[in-house]
Amino acid sequence: MVHKKFYRVILILIAAILSEVSAKGAEPLPADTIAGSDAPEVKEFDRDIESVVFIPKGQWITGVNISYTQSNQNDYQFLIFQGISGDTYSFKVSPMLMYAIAPDLALGGRFSYARQLTKLEKADIVLDSETEYNVDHLYRLSHNYYGTVMMRNYFSIGNSKRFGFFSELQLQMGGGQSKITTGVGKDLTGTYERNLSFDVGLAPGICVFLSNYSALEVNVGVLGFSYVHTKAIRDQIYVSHRKAKSANFRINLFSISFGMAFYL
Repeated sequence: MVHKKFYRVILILIAAILSEVSAKGAEPLPADTIAGSDAPEVKEFDRDIESVVFIPKGQWITGVNISYTQSNQNDYQFLIFQGISGDTYSFKVSPMLMYAIAPDLALGGRFSYARQLTKLEKADIVLDSETEYNVDHLYRLSHNYYGTVMMRNYFSIGNSKRFGFFSELQLQMGGGQSKITTGVGKDLTGTYERNLSFDVGLAPGICVFLSNYSALEVNVGVLGFSYVHTKAIRDQIYVSHRKAKSANFRINLFSISFGMAFYL
């Protein structure tokens, strides 16, 4: 029994010593030890990106984008479409006006008008030897108007004042109408549509100055949200509504636009 009591007293003393040593190790170090010469020096990180003022404050920016396409087909064949005969064209003009409220930061707006016309005399859709559809005398005409509020942020490439990038935030609202008819004579049927659209997007681009006051601009849509509401009246009797929502988080190659801008 004496030996057991002796061993118990020894274990209690060892536990007390270990607890005292751990408590001393948890004490904070003196301030002079932390700020000593052996402490590692923390340096401020710098990417060394050189930049100059690309667009000065008070600059007016104006320009216009114009696009026009036309095509004519006569007994044309493409994949499952055969015997296509008709013609189409599209036209779009977009004047722009902006003002630099701060260095490399501009606010402004854009107005756009788009017109499309499609005349299809005939076309055959052939899926296989036993499945075939015919379309003839299709006519479609549409007009659309858009108003856009824009904010641009410019930044140069190094010290260059000729080449630069910009990111453009766009808030667009628009509307328009279209007319679609098919058939002739007693088989004629048609639909009249009115639409209202709302778009929010981000369009980065490249700006290349050709002279001190003129530049070539190229931009492409990357991020965006779109909402379109369409009301259709068929044969002046039947009324229907269509709503479409879409979000785009990738490069949209169909939204690439080229234009001339003048910096006054």
